[in-house]
Amino acid sequence: MKSLLIKDTTREERAEIVRRALYGDCGAECEFCSGCDNRGGGRIDSIYQAYIDGEKELSEINAEFTAPFIR
Repeated sequence: MKSLLIKDTTREERAEIVRRALYGDCGAECEFCSGCDNRGGGRIDSIYQAYIDGEKELSEINAEFTAPFIR
């Protein structure tokens, strides 16, 4: 399996990684979905935009998103 780190991927690859991970998980597009918004995250694809743009690693985004729910 290829590395998912920003330094090892292109922007296009990161967008595809996010798309496959999200749509492979529930099988639907994000539009009109409130699954993630129920947890206060808004549209899930917007959550991962910083990864696609090369600003934050997936692990950082996931940790920030789940931190409020871990006690």
